[in-house]
Amino acid sequence: MSAELDMEACRAAIRTGSLSFHAASKLLPAHVRDPALVLYAFCRLADDAVDEGQDPVNAVLHLQDRLDSAYAGKPHNAPIDRAFARMIQTHEMPRALPDALLEGLAWDAEGRRFDTLSGVLDYSARVAAVVGAMMCVLMGVRDRHRLARACDLGLAMQLTNIARDVGEDAKLGRIYLPLDWFADAGLDPAAFLRAPAASPEIRAMTARLLREADRLYHRSEPGIAALPLTCRPGIFAARTIYGGIGGVIRAQGCDSITQRAMTGKARKIGWLATSGLRAAFSVVQPTMATLYGKPCPEVAFLVETAARDHDKFSRSDTLINALSRLREQDMARRDRQLGLDRRSA
Repeated sequence: MSAELDMEACRAAIRTGSLSFHAASKLLPAHVRDPALVLYAFCRLADDAVDEGQDPVNAVLHLQDRLDSAYAGKPHNAPIDRAFARMIQTHEMPRALPDALLEGLAWDAEGRRFDTLSGVLDYSARVAAVVGAMMCVLMGVRDRHRLARACDLGLAMQLTNIARDVGEDAKLGRIYLPLDWFADAGLDPAAFLRAPAASPEIRAMTARLLREADRLYHRSEPGIAALPLTCRPGIFAARTIYGGIGGVIRAQGCDSITQRAMTGKARKIGWLATSGLRAAFSVVQPTMATLYGKPCPEVAFLVETAARDHDKFSRSDTLINALSRLREQDMARRDRQLGLDRRSA
């Protein structure tokens, strides 16, 4: 299969699976847009395999094998895998970054919940902020200040996703809102999952999450304004589109249970135009001091990984532990199945 056919498969995956990024990517320069589409296609494939598959544990273990093969230069015989292997070789993508994504997906497979907002940010660092760090690698941005602001943007976008999907996640038995917020509101998470409702307490939690997202969006903006000039419109577009989703949620009274925030084509076109203007204005705008703020503690490991000149592969202890737990679950499931087969024989 040719590289161009593999690239077209990545474009098709994003065209149908990630409408917001597909819109924002139109403003990226081609030398960044194509590898970014490959990156997002692989992330979309990984996320769907865990979220929508019948066996999320096995899906994570299979993704580990696909990553191992891609980094060995022998990708699985599939268009997105081949394109991803070319991308990591061309851009020298540190292995620890996609490994962080794999760890976040392992947490999903475990059904992990988070006691505090910091725990939610730990998760968001692995499934979203890491994408911001990898996008920086694709843009040739490896200094810690801009990496930290890219991670802020990834955190903000994930918190927006969580706020938008409170109802859909509840239907799947998932809670990503901090459990201590439930305790403060006097709500039982198990009762909420049995009968999800847009109560005043749940709306207040959603609004609180969006406020945290807004804080992080604002922290990210000096970093966007410091990116290579041709990359700024596309990243401003991602920030504006996702921030706009938060605005729609607020306009719906922070009810993500009975309805889902939708953004139409006309709105996206308006946001794209606004992003182009913001990128143009950034040329004459003075550098904001917040560019140099420390990274959030939850993303510091991503910043350090992406900032290294020569990354050596070293799988993190937390990822090793998560994968070990998943393997144990998979082996226990296989043993139970074998026992059933023997009894029925």
